[in-house]
Amino acid sequence: MTVWQADPTMTTESWVDRLPRAATEPFRRRTWAHVLYALVGLPIGVAGFTLTVTTISVSAGLIVTFVGLPLMALTGLIERGFGDGLRRFANRLIDADVPPAQRFRANPGLLGWIGSCLKDGTAWRARLYLLLKLPVGIAQFVATTVFLSYGLGGLTYAIWRPFLPCQTGHDGGTCHRGASITDRYFLDTPLRIGLVFVTGLLLVMTFPWVIRAFNAVDRGLVRSLLGPTGDANRVEELERTRAAAVDDSAATLRRIERDLHDGAQARLVALAMNVGLAKEKLAEGGDPAEASRLLDTAHTTAKQAIVELRDLARGIHPPVLDAGLDAALATLAAHSSIPVSVHSGITDRPDPAIETMAYFCAAELITNAVKHSGGTRIGLDVRSASGRLRLQVTDDGNGGARMGAGSGLRGLAERIATVDGTVRIDSPDGGPTAITVELPLRAGRTA
Repeated sequence: MTVWQADPTMTTESWVDRLPRAATEPFRRRTWAHVLYALVGLPIGVAGFTLTVTTISVSAGLIVTFVGLPLMALTGLIERGFGDGLRRFANRLIDADVPPAQRFRANPGLLGWIGSCLKDGTAWRARLYLLLKLPVGIAQFVATTVFLSYGLGGLTYAIWRPFLPCQTGHDGGTCHRGASITDRYFLDTPLRIGLVFVTGLLLVMTFPWVIRAFNAVDRGLVRSLLGPTGDANRVEELERTRAAAVDDSAATLRRIERDLHDGAQARLVALAMNVGLAKEKLAEGGDPAEASRLLDTAHTTAKQAIVELRDLARGIHPPVLDAGLDAALATLAAHSSIPVSVHSGITDRPDPAIETMAYFCAAELITNAVKHSGGTRIGLDVRSASGRLRLQVTDDGNGGARMGAGSGLRGLAERIATVDGTVRIDSPDGGPTAITVELPLRAGRTA
């Protein structure tokens, strides 16, 4: 007995998915989401226009009283919230993909709150959108109703035409049951009925793209007026990178404190104890050999402490960078367990802080390639151009490097973002991998 099993590679398709895209577009959920958005555009436009005109005119009329400015401020917040709701609505129905605007931040005190509301650019842009939404909403509503009603009417014309009242032409004798264009042209012959059907079919087939074209205008307004501005994005990015820089600095200080406490400090304590014991031995006339042994141990401990302090200092600022980033990267490549070919084209030396960050980025990327790539060759290319430093590390390994996949790349990206740097990852499964870091040549400035 043969038991049939479903092929796991097969996917379930509806009849809509098996037809050409142009023929199925009117039946797709996305199309009817656009239709819904266009139909409600008119009532939303009327409500938004009425709200905006009323609140602005009433607030302006009361500006000479103590009520006008607070009312203008309060209604601005209301329209700000209204605009944010419309942004969410557009994201859900027409894939606007607009992130929220910057949060409202009020200055302390009543006067500070009023001033913050009146200077809130997001509220004023929301007001402008609500004013423009009315003409756009009218166009959306008219286009949707015209195309749908005439299209569906044309498709079903042959069904409801016989129920139309009898009309007489210009001769006054013949009865025509059908729509008419003039008193001489009636749509009641088989050919004309067929033409009406074809016209209706064309309207139904094309209305999804027509509606999306009108909705695209609305989507453009949503993106430009209800989303965050470039300045707001910049402020949020600076706040985020500043917080990352503070966290990174705190983590670095904790690491240095731990290394000093557990390493060099412990060895220096042991050194002091051994020297103290040797001193006591010699002062009490003890065995000189025992004192010598204690001094030898102290000498060894001192050398170990010096090595640890040197390694710790190298982790803060590698001394090899004093000779330039080219020499530092060459030294870094020489200590790799996988051969690293270095190509350098630095014509303008970066600031010391940028050199240090580039050095540690290269070190981390080479370490990642050695540990995770499974490759046999690593390439390191660094060059400067147009006020930027470009550093790229490539390998011939297995690929699959991803941001946040445990490789430390997310932390690296957050660190370089503090100086307006960027990181790009090109690592398809199977390799090869190319990770590119770009940094400004001057700390604190973008190119």
